[in-house]
Amino acid sequence: MILIDKPYVSDFLINIIKEKQLPIIATKTAKEMIGEQNLKWISEEDAKVHFQQNPDAKIYTNSENAIQWLEDHLPETRFPKQAEIFKNKVKFRELIADQYPDYFFRSVKYSALKNLDINQIKFPIVLKPSVGFFSIGVSRIDNASEWSETISKLDSEIEKTKHLYPEKVVNVSDFIIEQVIEGNEFAVDCYFDEKGEPVILNILHHVFSSGKDVSDRIYSTSKQIIESNHDNVMNFLKMVNSKTHLKNFPAHVEIRIDDNGKINPIEINPLRFGGWCTTADLTWYSYGINSYEYFLKGLKPDWEKVFSTRQNKIYSIVILDNNSGIHSSEIEYFDFDKLLQDFEKPLDLRKVDYNVQPFFAIMFVETTMGNEAELDEILTSNLQKYIVKK
Repeated sequence: MILIDKPYVSDFLINIIKEKQLPIIATKTAKEMIGEQNLKWISEEDAKVHFQQNPDAKIYTNSENAIQWLEDHLPETRFPKQAEIFKNKVKFRELIADQYPDYFFRSVKYSALKNLDINQIKFPIVLKPSVGFFSIGVSRIDNASEWSETISKLDSEIEKTKHLYPEKVVNVSDFIIEQVIEGNEFAVDCYFDEKGEPVILNILHHVFSSGKDVSDRIYSTSKQIIESNHDNVMNFLKMVNSKTHLKNFPAHVEIRIDDNGKINPIEINPLRFGGWCTTADLTWYSYGINSYEYFLKGLKPDWEKVFSTRQNKIYSIVILDNNSGIHSSEIEYFDFDKLLQDFEKPLDLRKVDYNVQPFFAIMFVETTMGNEAELDEILTSNLQKYIVKK
């Protein structure tokens, strides 16, 4: 069953729900976002009864906003408890602490950050909300001299973004301070099947422009990325489930892998794949794998078959966050035509109201290996070349 909530549902997901006649819960929000289409609508009451009578039944949410619906309508089921394990980064760290005995983390109230005794902190560290999303409120602080300026910028960022997501998705009352995790960062879409075995649907390399960069500008996937990391990630997911005992559970996992191949978790996002219908939709564009259907029907990718027709290609999500330094109120328009001309093969462009959200669009692109310069350029771009000011 599928539970749709704000802020966004892609046309791709809506079409899949319609074509495959996937059951979808008829919440007021879902009806408003999708409209009265010919879908397999399930009333909220019938959905509630279904999950009460079938405790192992599957649910997929497109957004963590939906966690509130689960708490309100299915408080006695497994879903709210499982979501809380992962949404609260401190609780998740505590759960796996025995696997990472030397890893430093600390919980601190937002209100206490300004007066915190930073002499007790070993830099460099990452500071982020204990319950967060989309890199909101995330900062890397390399030394004590950067602390005050970072906290001041954090106040401003929170003020600008506090209206975008409910507290179940982003809650800035509590923060976690944790040591910087070295290595390459990856995002993994997966699910745990009816036996608790992990199934990997995609692995994406989260590329950064520098050590200080904490943005979500580019995520890329390829045959090489998946094949070189698949077995290691599988072992990590099995470790996670030895602690959590998940079954019929989708997740979006963020990790770093160091030079020795050791996986260090960043966070695990429950009951969904990548936010804003990003990574799951890209998996279809890149590999022909319908992640939503694969989870709901218990299907597993045949990677050998998939890669037989997808050699030497890189598939990327490009999130065009507004790092231009130009306030949205000063912008006449964003030149998307000019943007598209800078890429070899755009697959999809999803424009966003940049007066409401802190980004202009989400784009999917295919790049031939050897032509990575187009990705390098957009990774470091401040996007001013595409912005026409008033």
